[in-house]
Amino acid sequence: MQADVQEWFSTKTYDGFQWSAAQLVHRKGSERISVVLPARNESATIGPIVSALRSELMEAVPLLDEIVVIDSSSSDDTSAIAAASGATVAHQEDILLGLGNIPGKGEALWKSLVVATGDIVVFIDADLEEFDPQFAVGLLGPLLADPEIHFVKSCYDRPLNDGCQVMPAGGGRVTELVARPLLNMFWPQLAGIVQPLAGEYAARRRLLEQIPFVSCYGVEIGMLIDVLAAVGLDGMAQVDLGERRHRNSSDAALARMATQVQLTVQSRLVRPGLVPPEPAKADLTQFLRGGGEFIPETTTIEIAERPPMASVPEYRASRARLLAVSELTA
Repeated sequence: MQADVQEWFSTKTYDGFQWSAAQLVHRKGSERISVVLPARNESATIGPIVSALRSELMEAVPLLDEIVVIDSSSSDDTSAIAAASGATVAHQEDILLGLGNIPGKGEALWKSLVVATGDIVVFIDADLEEFDPQFAVGLLGPLLADPEIHFVKSCYDRPLNDGCQVMPAGGGRVTELVARPLLNMFWPQLAGIVQPLAGEYAARRRLLEQIPFVSCYGVEIGMLIDVLAAVGLDGMAQVDLGERRHRNSSDAALARMATQVQLTVQSRLVRPGLVPPEPAKADLTQFLRGGGEFIPETTTIEIAERPPMASVPEYRASRARLLAVSELTA
């Protein structure tokens, strides 16, 4: 790592367990805090996550103001379970109806800014197993302790379950094979980010409003690059949350995710003219074994991008209405 990045890594990497919810309540002041969970067919895990957040960080200690679940066209009981557990539930396709709906996680995160009311927004994936509400506490720590921090990324160990055994740090294959080499090559200031594709992070709303959102699994790496451009490395921090357990994807699924990550990186390299503009899609051919032979299967992988939410008239109008109501009730 470069010397300045090593310095950042040493001073802006925090232990996620160094703060308690009670300590942060006193630092919160008048700021509202929202937790957002993007979810698609997560009925097995969404209930325990929402219940734990509500009981420990809203009822026992009033750190969070709301828990928002954005349902991305689930075909199971994700929405019903989330609502019964105490979350505000919104359906991705029903938000900003006039702008349509782009399938994918990034769309859920982008549209969540319309539903969530917090000045600080914490994003947490909805497939986490053995969930600990300290994840949210740890991510909020640097933001509430230091007004110069605008974005906090999580880092952790990712066990890999191969069906026979659980390896303590075998997860994150797209990170190690795709994301990390590209970041080190083209954005060396981000070389100190341990988990660049982590789905758990927190940011100030005024920053999230100013950056675009990639619609698919490229959303995390695109956001990381755009946040660096917006606030610089000194405006960023990362928090060690220990261990993150979730279901592992197949190699074929990871290859499709990796292609989305590479397309997103290419879109960012176009800006300074490092690569020529290309369509935001690519054909990925994979092979299945059937009948004693290899059968090629080609998928067209595409990414789309939503503009900064601050540029969307419908959003500006909804925020103005919300602020007006807040002033009347203050």
